[in-house]
Amino acid sequence: MKNPVVVTIGGSAITMPWLDSVAAVLHAWYPGEAGGDAIADVLFGDADPSGRLPITFPIAEGQLPLVYNHKPTGRGDDYLDLTGQPLFPFGFGLSYTTFEYSGLTIAPDTLRPDGTTTVRFAVTNTASRAGTEVAQLYVRDLLATVARPVMELRGFSRIHLEPGERREVVLPLGPEHLRMLDGDMKWVVEPGRFRVMVGRNSKDVRLRGELVVER
Repeated sequence: MKNPVVVTIGGSAITMPWLDSVAAVLHAWYPGEAGGDAIADVLFGDADPSGRLPITFPIAEGQLPLVYNHKPTGRGDDYLDLTGQPLFPFGFGLSYTTFEYSGLTIAPDTLRPDGTTTVRFAVTNTASRAGTEVAQLYVRDLLATVARPVMELRGFSRIHLEPGERREVVLPLGPEHLRMLDGDMKWVVEPGRFRVMVGRNSKDVRLRGELVVER
């Protein structure tokens, strides 16, 4: 058999030691009564696959638990016998078309703890067929009084683009996106610098910027 395609059905992450032996994988989760038609539409190219993983897929069980928003470890994440990188990262998903990201702006880029800013960027369909992209916005608190995740999903936008079409995406960042539980278990937005990241998934970051919260 040439170029086999594997369709997996399940409710969680699975390992794929056979991945290098197949041409493609379609993870259908539990697709329901109309799942057969939906899977056929994707396999035959009548629909563009636009789902994105809400969890991280590991290479091997020994990596578990494996999450994208882990706390900084201060060391490398590799194991003796394999890499610490995931098989498929949080937010991953392929398409039959390609997309380009550009023009990141954060305005204002300085605000008070109770303020809100607006993140803008453009997504362009750079291929010859229509497709749907899920642009993802991540934030990292660079210095805080308690350990913070290396990145956290703070917004996304699902957009359908015709060939060559370019569209601006606008996402807000406010106190509800920047807050954290401090040492007294109270919700606060601490002053400091926040890294703003935009991309296709938690490992494929296309644009970066910085936001400053003042006292």
